Amino acid sequence: MAHGEVLEFEEYVRTRQDALLRSARRLVPDPVDAQDLLQTALARTYGRWDGIADKRLADAYLRRVMINTRTEWWRARKLEEVPTEQLPDACIDDSTEQHADRALLMDIMKVLAPKQRSVVVLRHWEQMSTEETAAALGMSAGTVKSTLHRALARLREELESRDLAERAPRALAPNKEQERCAA
Repeated sequence: MAHGEVLEFEEYVRTRQDALLRSARRLVPDPVDAQDLLQTALARTYGRWDGIADKRLADAYLRRVMINTRTEWWRARKLEEVPTEQLPDACIDDSTEQHADRALLMDIMKVLAPKQRSVVVLRHWEQMSTEETAAALGMSAGTVKSTLHRALARLREELESRDLAERAPRALAPNKEQERCAA
């Protein structure tokens, strides 16, 4: 790669790093894994930088590399994971409602297949159009729509099941007023 292209790539990374890291954080829930994902994608993109004719499409190219890399990682880990009946509780450090909602959503996103997760991230977090999402993922617009529909239905299902699981213990436990009346 020519020295000018190296400088161009460095400038691109410097200016787009925060946005790209946010995209990586939406693809993988763990912040350390997100940084690893971005670094791996940047290393892979660096080798192909001179092949990207229109540098305005570099973000789309890099996101595609991140999605492919995340899929590779998921496939490699898939054999090591053991499914369980009950998901672990989400750890929420911050007490604000917005942080809790984000943590819950990131936890629930784990139930989606990689393809579904990619479509949800690009359409709703990255706010890409159906056509842009289809181009970024190499699929038709109809496939994006149907995948998004199934993914959102699965997320709703998961939210409802967690909500019901949360309410059941509270409904069975007597409240303090009932305890006082019984005494």
